Amino acid sequence: MSGEEAPTQQEEPEQVKKPDEPPPAASDVKQESGGSSSPAAEEEPLSCRALVLTGYGGYDKIKLQVKTLQKPQLKAGEVLVRVKACGLNFAELLGRQGLYELLPNPPVTMGMEGSGVVEALGEDVKDRKVGDRVIVMSRSGMWQEVVVVPAESTFPMPEEMSFEEAAALPINYMTAYMMLFEMANLRPGKSVLIHMAAGGVGIAATQLCQTVQDVTIFGTASASKHEIIVQGGVTHPIDYRTKDYVSEIRKISPNGVNIVLDPLGGSDTQKGFSLLKPMGMLIAFGAANCVTGQKKNFLAVAKTWYNQLSLNTVKLMQTNKAISGFHLGYVPVDELFTSTMFKLLELYKQGKIKPRIDSCYHFEEVAEAMKRMHDRQNIGKVILLPDPKKREEKPESDAEAGGIVEQNEAAVSEKKEEATEEVKAEKD
Repeated sequence: MSGEEAPTQQEEPEQVKKPDEPPPAASDVKQESGGSSSPAAEEEPLSCRALVLTGYGGYDKIKLQVKTLQKPQLKAGEVLVRVKACGLNFAELLGRQGLYELLPNPPVTMGMEGSGVVEALGEDVKDRKVGDRVIVMSRSGMWQEVVVVPAESTFPMPEEMSFEEAAALPINYMTAYMMLFEMANLRPGKSVLIHMAAGGVGIAATQLCQTVQDVTIFGTASASKHEIIVQGGVTHPIDYRTKDYVSEIRKISPNGVNIVLDPLGGSDTQKGFSLLKPMGMLIAFGAANCVTGQKKNFLAVAKTWYNQLSLNTVKLMQTNKAISGFHLGYVPVDELFTSTMFKLLELYKQGKIKPRIDSCYHFEEVAEAMKRMHDRQNIGKVILLPDPKKREEKPESDAEAGGIVEQNEAAVSEKKEEATEEVKAEKD
């Protein structure tokens, strides 16, 4: 049994007032040693909405809680950030099921990436100031309104970048960049197979491949997404649901491909290895085949691992192929990590990459957001918004990247104009 359930209605925010409670994650607001902060942050307690994983299982295990926190005391080198947008990643779907080893045990605030505004500084923070718009990364704890993180885990946002785009950039684009350029050494004239080409990493990898001349991209996605991924740069889209992607690739390129990016695991890793040309490389960076329902499916997990590719060094030598593994969570925050982010921000400024925002959901709608990703309905990044949902608002879907804020403002203006017209009509 897959443990599939119908989506559970999200509960109302729970009022939690425990200022002395130890933080569930490193990026929570802390109550420890001294530092300096803005006067506004010191004058009154902070109210903080957070999405907390209370146990492993279905969508109902993630609860929206509201915490009242005492004025934060920052350690040296830390900054307090008011979060404006957060990214949803497949790792969070795994984490909810207890399949992501880097996530601390429940209860824990989830989330690995976000964007926001710096509201306070600890001592020795020289390159950030109050009011800076920043991208933020953390192992966990980003799905809340206020976070405390090391200043080195924040990156200044370009002026033209929206908060939604900023939250969509870090995990997906750093993963794609490091795999393609640090591991696979992508060069002109090569060919790449990108699974889940309409997902966050898939779109990031497609855009980055286009920064190199004459790269052929094979992308797997359901047929309804082909038009969009072709517009985004995929050379040969393949419907993995109705066709055997191995045979389809062989028809076009009999010798296979140079690089395979494999987020699936199991038998798909074996297929990917068989598709490699001599001197080719397969990079395994996920196990999406393990996730088949809301809850952990032990049969799917067992099947995926049973079908994993097993090789010895002799086999690798005889085939002249390479296999590599990548996990961004285990990459230390060092010079490579930081330099990669700044390279990506420069590519964004040059217009060579641009995160595609699929949809935006408020914290109250986290179950709907997760279901959209789980059902493979998204084309691009799913974003979570900490701000409370207004009654008349509905989730933004298939929005153009970077246009979320403008669309919301336009909608508000339109409603005001309609209201004015109604009043005039009544007077007439």
